[in-house]
Amino acid sequence: MSLPNPSKIVCVGRNYAAHAEELNNPLPTRPLLFMKPPSAISYLPDVVIPSDQGECQHEIELAVYIGQPLRKATTEQAQQAIAGYGVALDLTLRQVQSELKAAGQPWERAKAFDGSCVLGPMVSLNELENGGDFTIQLEVNDQTRQVGHSHQMIFAIDDLLADISQQFTLQPGDIVLTGTPAGVASLALNDQLTLHLSQGDKHWQWHGSVRCEA
Repeated sequence: MSLPNPSKIVCVGRNYAAHAEELNNPLPTRPLLFMKPPSAISYLPDVVIPSDQGECQHEIELAVYIGQPLRKATTEQAQQAIAGYGVALDLTLRQVQSELKAAGQPWERAKAFDGSCVLGPMVSLNELENGGDFTIQLEVNDQTRQVGHSHQMIFAIDDLLADISQQFTLQPGDIVLTGTPAGVASLALNDQLTLHLSQGDKHWQWHGSVRCEA
């Protein structure tokens, strides 16, 4: 697989009800969007967290890779533009984010720092079942932390892509992170991570190791 060269990573907040509830956030009535720049991308197995900005929490997410331009698309056009899927970690500086939210400020300092979008390999469409439900799972030191199913999303994948494309064009190579299930928690130096992606009888897993930024 060639490495993606996205113009942007579009992230969807609070797309699992249980995660919104665990952080005492209201459920959205339309997709809650924010972005990460290409400089936020890093690749498994390397997971680098800042050492001086408070707790850094993991958020495993289903990643959608865009293969065709999408602008003001229908859900049918959105589905046709998907090149593949994968898993990602949306690393979040939780204390920083809480302070920004309290001040009514954007989240980028907590969400878009270097290395905050950790990607596994893309699974291409020819390896997947057409229309099957996805399961994502994160284990930290062999203990399950997060499990989510795509049917639990408040906004379905095709609807998300179509909605995003009404605001800004998605370009080939762009990545959409579709939200995290409940179970977010802090990462620590030398934590060993296993990220799982399943669909039907098919299963993929990747490993990562946490280190602190020098």
